[in-house]
Amino acid sequence: MTVYLGAKRRALGFSMRPTLRLRLTLLNGILLIGAGAVLVLLAWLLVSESLHSAEDLRAGSTVTLSDGTTRDASAWQTDLVTEASRELLINGFSALVAIGIIGIAGAYAVAGRALKPLHSVTQTARRLGEETLDQRIRYSGADDEVAELARTFDAMLDRLAAAFESQKRFVANASHELRTPLAVMRTEIDVTLSDDEADVAEYRRMAKVVRNASERANGLVDALLVLARSEAQSGRRLVRKVPADLATSVYNALSAVKAEAERMKLDVTTDLEPAPVVGDPSLLDRLAGNLIENAIRYNHLLGRLWLRTESANGQTRLVVGNTGYEVEPADVPGLFEPFRRGGWERTGSRGSGLGLSIVRAVCDAHGGTVSAVAQEGGGLEVTVTLPAADTTPVVTASVSVPRSRT
Repeated sequence: MTVYLGAKRRALGFSMRPTLRLRLTLLNGILLIGAGAVLVLLAWLLVSESLHSAEDLRAGSTVTLSDGTTRDASAWQTDLVTEASRELLINGFSALVAIGIIGIAGAYAVAGRALKPLHSVTQTARRLGEETLDQRIRYSGADDEVAELARTFDAMLDRLAAAFESQKRFVANASHELRTPLAVMRTEIDVTLSDDEADVAEYRRMAKVVRNASERANGLVDALLVLARSEAQSGRRLVRKVPADLATSVYNALSAVKAEAERMKLDVTTDLEPAPVVGDPSLLDRLAGNLIENAIRYNHLLGRLWLRTESANGQTRLVVGNTGYEVEPADVPGLFEPFRRGGWERTGSRGSGLGLSIVRAVCDAHGGTVSAVAQEGGGLEVTVTLPAADTTPVVTASVSVPRSRT
């Protein structure tokens, strides 16, 4: 029986929940009836106080009524005040009941109309799913608080849709990047095993190809782990926070790629002042390493590479610039997305396309920012800005980097 009544109430749209519409209606009714009751009471008091003109007459005075009867003035006044008060109370409270009913019904209707967009928000939220993120409220009523809520909800849905789309793209790209080296290994193994005349040299060649492909897959997995770790700490307290120096990270990273820079005969210019920060040294080293590796990887023979660190006004900056192939200014923001490559090697096999994504994630985790500017004639200049440490780190490095000129 209880289940039946509950289903019947839901079918009739009736709910005993203290909804916002019901509470607004009750509040409006209480205020309206309360104000009316106060007015009726004031009117009753005014009438009672004003009908006392017979008190100024001499004792024993009488009044002659229209029917010719004579009555004592004081008694007549008492009956008059009683009758007027009774009529005032009866008529006043009757009008108050009528006004209260009309006011409550009107408040219920107005509240329902005003809260209708909220029902749209609720229904849209209930329908939302991975396949229905394109639905929006698109409120077109008055520009009030409800309209602001609807716009905020639509903006939130836009961000969610973008996040889901980015996640799908990330998973698809990661799968593709991992599938490529695995396909290479499998193909090489199948071809070599199917060759009955394969000798030791052929097996050695196959082993080298498999090793290179496995190194590429391992590098991609490592990059994905670093990206996930950095993004997990974005906007939160870093798991590890110790004094560090970006200049030292740059020097170490540059030393690691010194041979590659010399092979390409790059003109490397450095201006590395102490750049104290507080954070995770391993992430900061990866940040500097990725920027320098990208600056060399997407450079050209006889190109230039310039590095600068500085600390001023409570901020520490790292600038890494390079010559290279032209990058459209409109494409620069997209380079910080996962699996995006710039320059002529955009679709090449070198790199996983996660370098700048990791840089951005590390910056976010340390409360900093990163930006890039396309250079005229080709190349890119990336600027990382992080909060400077309150005190200079105990260990600082005097950086001296060999320069190679042609």
